[in-house]
Amino acid sequence: MAYFCQECGYKSLKWLGRCPECGSWNTLVEEKESLIKSKNKLKQETKEIKILKLSDIRYEEKPRILTGISEFDLVLGGGIVPGSFILIGGDPGIGKSTLLTQVAGILAEKGLKVVYLSAEESAEQVKLRVERLGLGAKVFFVGDNNLSAVIEELKTLKPDLLIVDSIQTVFLPELESPPGGVSQIRECANVLMRFAKEQGVITIVVGHITKGGIIAGPKVLEHLVDVVLYLEGEKETGFRLLRAVKNRFGPVNEIGVFLMTSKGLAPHAQYEDLFLSGEENAAIFCVIEGTRPLLVEVQSLVAKSFLAVPRRTAVGFDPIRLSLLVAILEKKFHFNFTNQDIYVKVSGGLKITDPSADMAVAVSLVSSLLEKPLPPKTLFIGEVGLSGEIRPVRDIVLRLKEAEKKGIKKAFVPERIDLSNHSLSLEIFPCKRLIEVCEKLFR
Repeated sequence: MAYFCQECGYKSLKWLGRCPECGSWNTLVEEKESLIKSKNKLKQETKEIKILKLSDIRYEEKPRILTGISEFDLVLGGGIVPGSFILIGGDPGIGKSTLLTQVAGILAEKGLKVVYLSAEESAEQVKLRVERLGLGAKVFFVGDNNLSAVIEELKTLKPDLLIVDSIQTVFLPELESPPGGVSQIRECANVLMRFAKEQGVITIVVGHITKGGIIAGPKVLEHLVDVVLYLEGEKETGFRLLRAVKNRFGPVNEIGVFLMTSKGLAPHAQYEDLFLSGEENAAIFCVIEGTRPLLVEVQSLVAKSFLAVPRRTAVGFDPIRLSLLVAILEKKFHFNFTNQDIYVKVSGGLKITDPSADMAVAVSLVSSLLEKPLPPKTLFIGEVGLSGEIRPVRDIVLRLKEAEKKGIKKAFVPERIDLSNHSLSLEIFPCKRLIEVCEKLFR
């Protein structure tokens, strides 16, 4: 027996409160070591190793396969690459199985041979979901979680697409550890990866996530796959965000927006105002998610605190970055947040890491503190430095053009940008420091 970290796969002979490898707390779980049973030990045949020159390699470029779900294809970079290995994770009940059932049904209707392997649901449950979604039942179903036996059958069937729901429930009988263990997940992923690459089969695997919001199992699982997708969202609202955090065939951090309906996840093409509410105290900014510019609102609430240490709460925004902005406003521009609770929320459930949101968050904080509304249809773009200067950000012209299409009339931007070669109908206000923005808004 040994202890394995459920986050990174680190092995220890005794229990430790903190993993020495990744620093996570309370993640070491006792498991049987993944020893191969002696009766299944086989002598590995030595293969001749060939060293090839890249210029001598010939290949035929295959077109991507379109699923017909526009947002799903967009996140993948324009469709599914044949032979790719894809991992999708998300909270329980968020819609992972629903989305993959839709993909399976649509591609099966197009004539592809699709196999849906589920060790969590019966064939009747999967068929009921297919009928509820209004899809054809041309998908092959496998309910066995013995991956070795399944792979042998699949080599005979020769499918075009394999969906495994989920990686934590399948196992290899050659290993002594139970399904869901670090060793089983790692070895099952290796088997599926080799199957996908050698047979040219598109393989999509569902991964459960931990309480920390990351896919359960060793980190090597994410290194093995070509694409890692996360399905996020609030179950009460019905909106779902599909985000690519790794993509060998397209842009990273691309997002797709869906609405959960009785017929499954519908692309949000007709829901362009998902991130805009039109509230007076909301500041509008534009982020680049993958290749897509998105207009998003941020709201702030500053209220008198009765606590010894005032609250600093942020939803969808980095709390450390929020503390930096508050410190800049206090130190450089003498706004008093000392005895104030601060709450910041980004609309639509997005988690913003783009520094271009700094100016919007800062002016929304000042607006709430002074109790003065922000002007409508106004865009704020710029990173705020520690001395209060406004720094330029990437793709600012693309952001301004997107704002122009959405009816924005004014835009506060960094001073150090050149827009002379671009014709924009927006009223542009170049600003060198954050205090200039506040003076123009709240004088």
